[in-house]
Amino acid sequence: MKRLSDIGEDSLIERLVHRLDRGGESGDRVVVGPGDDCAVVDVGRPGLYQLLKTDSLVEGVHYLAETPAAKVGWKAVARVISDFAAMGGWPGQLLVTIAMPADKEVRYVDGLYRGMNKCAAAYGAEICGGETSSVPDGSAAVISVAGTGWVKKSRYVTRSGGQVGDLVLVTGKLGGSIKGKHLNFLPRLEASRWLVDQFRIRSMMDLSDGLARDLPRLAMASDCGFLIDKKMIPRNRGCDLSQALGDGEDYELLLTVSRRTAAKLCRDWSHAFPALPLTVIGELTDKASGEALPGQLGGWSHFSASNG
Repeated sequence: MKRLSDIGEDSLIERLVHRLDRGGESGDRVVVGPGDDCAVVDVGRPGLYQLLKTDSLVEGVHYLAETPAAKVGWKAVARVISDFAAMGGWPGQLLVTIAMPADKEVRYVDGLYRGMNKCAAAYGAEICGGETSSVPDGSAAVISVAGTGWVKKSRYVTRSGGQVGDLVLVTGKLGGSIKGKHLNFLPRLEASRWLVDQFRIRSMMDLSDGLARDLPRLAMASDCGFLIDKKMIPRNRGCDLSQALGDGEDYELLLTVSRRTAAKLCRDWSHAFPALPLTVIGELTDKASGEALPGQLGGWSHFSASNG
C-alpha cells in the first residue's frame, strides 16, 4: 500500500489539487488557486484582490516542546504574513485555531497569544476569532493560523510569471535558521510592498523550505529552468553552501526580474534598504539548459525521510 512517505509533499499536493472542484460561480472569482503562496480571489472590491492563506505549526516539527511560547506564537503569525508579502500584498484579519493536550499549562497558551498579538500588531493584522480543541494525551500540539489579506490588482505577483532570461534575486542571507532565526524572523512585508510599487516583479515567493526546494518550484511554475552562481548565494555567518541551500525557514524573498530592470532595482534597493542585502544569484533559462542544485533533495519536504 502506497504511503505519504512514498510520494512526498509536492506529489501529495498535486494529487489533491486534481480532486478539487473549481466549477460554479465561486470558481470564476478565483484568480490564483492552489500552488502559490496564497489564493487570490476577486471579491468585487475596486482595485484590490483578496488574499487567502492558512498555515500550521506542529510541535516537534516546526518547534520544540521547550521553545518559549511567545516565540512560537510570533512564528505562527509571521509565517502567514510572509506569504502575503510573497504575493506583493498585506495582511488583514486572522483566525487562530489551537489544539492542545489537556495538561498544557494555561500560562503557556497565554504566552502563545502574547506572541501572536505582538506579531499581528507589528504588521497591521488583527486576530478576530478562532477555535480551540483538545488532542489525545501524548499527542503533539497544533497551532493553525488562517488569514485574509489584500493586494492591488495591478501589483499581485505569483510564482508562475518568470520568463527565460530573468535574473534571480534573493533578499537577506540564507542558512542557519535552526540557530534561532526561524523563531524571530521579520517578514519582508515592507520590502515586498516597495518592490511591487517601484518595479515590475515577474515572479516571487518566500523561502520557507530552503532554496534547494523552493527555487525549482518557482522555475517549474514559470515553465523555466535555472542556472545559479553558487559563489553568489548569500550565507549567514558560519553557514556553508549546503546549509544555505537546504536548511530552510529563511523566510526571505526569492524573486525574478528582467535584466533591464535588475540594474536599477539593485541601485535603488541599496538606498531604500541599506541594511538588507539584495543579491543576484542566477537566471531563469529554458528547461533544456537548466541545472539541478547540488543537494536539491535537501531542504524541507513533509512526509519525506530525506529531510535534513
